[in-house]
Amino acid sequence: MKSVETAVELTLQTLDECERILTSLENKKQARSNTKVIESDVVNDVVTPNSKSKAKNRAANQAALQLLMDTYPQVFSRENVRPLKIGIQDDLIADDKVAKNKIKRALASYVRAPQYFRSLQEGADRIDLAGEASGQVTAEEAEHAKGKLKEFHQRRRDLQREAEKQKREQEKSERLSNKLEQLVSLNRR
Repeated sequence: MKSVETAVELTLQTLDECERILTSLENKKQARSNTKVIESDVVNDVVTPNSKSKAKNRAANQAALQLLMDTYPQVFSRENVRPLKIGIQDDLIADDKVAKNKIKRALASYVRAPQYFRSLQEGADRIDLAGEASGQVTAEEAEHAKGKLKEFHQRRRDLQREAEKQKREQEKSERLSNKLEQLVSLNRR
């Protein structure tokens, strides 16, 4: 019995070590890549201490959104994002085609996307579940959306700067490590 417990403990330790290594490699890869942060990654990030949970949340949000897009294609679309009717969540729940928790996840992702904020222009028609006009975007709502879009872009720039800073620090650390190795090898001679 004790050997089984020991094996389980060793397995868990090994898994933890593998996860740490994988996270470290992912961080290095991200620091090396100098590409633009994808909008959906920034939008759907949930602040969690565990990157695994963050990925699960993002995947669940995207799956719920895809379900809404499949169920209501005239309303939810990635290509033709339009302002939604105020109170559409209640309409979706009353329609009872999609589970309440999935509706909340999907709507949260959809309305926090930069494309949605861009669609909130003053006077633009809001749409209901049938895709018909149901109210208009007010000047105040359009202004709020502009502010949110600015916040989004600022956050993306900050993340890019942080990634570049980490990359520089990593390169500096690697240079120092190489120099130390060279010094050690010279001292051994």
